[in-house]
Amino acid sequence: MSEYAIELKGINKSFGPVRANHDINLPITQGTIHGIIGENGAGKSTLMSILYGFYQADSGDIFVNGDKMTIPDSQAAIAAGIGMVHQHFMLVENFTVLENIILGAEGGNILNRAIGNARKELLQLEEDYGLTVDPDAIIEELPVGIQQRVEILKALYRGAEILILDEPTGVLTPSEADHLFKILRQLKDQGKTIVLITHKLREIMAITDNVSVMRQGTMVATRKTSETSVADLAELMVGRRVLMQVDKGDANPADVKLAVENLTVKDSRGVSMVDDVSFEVRAGEIVGIAGVAGNGQSELLEAIAGIMPAETGRVLLDGEPINVTGGADPALLREKGMVHVPEDRHHMGLVLPFEEYENSILGYHNQEQYLSGAFLNIDAIRADAKEKIEQYDIRPPNPRLKTANFSGGNQQKIVLAREMEQDPVVLLIGQPTRGVDVGAIEFIHKRIIEMRDAGKAVLLVSVELDEIRSLSDRVLVMFAGKVVGERSPETSEGELGLLMAGVEGQAAE
Repeated sequence: MSEYAIELKGINKSFGPVRANHDINLPITQGTIHGIIGENGAGKSTLMSILYGFYQADSGDIFVNGDKMTIPDSQAAIAAGIGMVHQHFMLVENFTVLENIILGAEGGNILNRAIGNARKELLQLEEDYGLTVDPDAIIEELPVGIQQRVEILKALYRGAEILILDEPTGVLTPSEADHLFKILRQLKDQGKTIVLITHKLREIMAITDNVSVMRQGTMVATRKTSETSVADLAELMVGRRVLMQVDKGDANPADVKLAVENLTVKDSRGVSMVDDVSFEVRAGEIVGIAGVAGNGQSELLEAIAGIMPAETGRVLLDGEPINVTGGADPALLREKGMVHVPEDRHHMGLVLPFEEYENSILGYHNQEQYLSGAFLNIDAIRADAKEKIEQYDIRPPNPRLKTANFSGGNQQKIVLAREMEQDPVVLLIGQPTRGVDVGAIEFIHKRIIEMRDAGKAVLLVSVELDEIRSLSDRVLVMFAGKVVGERSPETSEGELGLLMAGVEGQAAE
């Protein structure tokens, strides 16, 4: 058998004038975890999509276990022992775990017999790899971390010896990510080869054996992970030295711009997701909310933004009460100076089939500068979009490109540019760098600090504890819908972690 599970030689792929992959050579050693990193839009996902048969290379060769292969589609990739877990899961949400795993691979005309055989095989896979899942659970009722486990099981059920994971921790909590890494190490110990596409350098250092760096469609380096560092990889990714720590001076907080008083928010089941929460955010400061995902941070942000009605309590914007219990009007809040960067840019921040310039004014399209009488002034909107593209380094710099065709980091910049350029009083920002590469993270963090220093009141929600500690002037910790403590950003990660786990007494000690 070849030393390499995968070997790509001279891979080229263009989409019109855009060269996504240029003369890529990539050997991946059998039985290792190989990381592929690069900025958003560097060509990582395109390269793996070629390997998995979603795209066809314009030129170049693919070798699997030493054999030259043509992979015209995903069925051919699966037959070659290649499985892929996508960033956005390919699961039917109202099907059970078992139904999803056998979908497309039923293996017989009699469905009951196929399901019975699959159940036995699934239980054996769970035992072999420690991937315990209830076969009869409905997908939409499972946490994201378990859904990802189903995707891995689905690939293993189809006989995958080579497993590609595209940004696997982008939707996971830190504890879920740690559990995923344990699973990947176990798969490696069983002889599987893992290809990990990510932009998170700390994950690369923690889990991989080797790492390859892509920049602007080319492969610029491959390193043994033990022989490199976060700073070196960041420089290779971006092509310059990257500031790994947020550079900010002391805050100069002024008047209270956002006051939340005894806010309680219940979900559709009547469960209190936000439970009697009170705090203030002043002009010229960043208040960060730390917590494991699912502890009420998302609901808190949505209630303040007028998206989700509160059960009780009140919110004051620059001293003026907002009717949050009756469901505030988000458009009216925008007029009064509250802007919102939502946690989920795809579902709440953008209309992906729209062109970039159309998304650049969503929610603000009735403003005078975008109108010509009763109609939209398209030339003015496109000119405004070009300015934002330049200011926020949105790539490619094309306001006519459909938003779905931008990378995740550049989609995030489109949302940030739209909201930040409104000169707000209060900025609500959820998960500002989710799915964003290191160069864009540095840019976004600088912009948030600039907003603070311009006298804006910033409320920040992030599951990235490093991000909360780096950006915030004060840190509130949420657990089970309550604010269980307020700390300075210098507080140790251990103490904040205890608070996030609801262990308030031990944290205080």
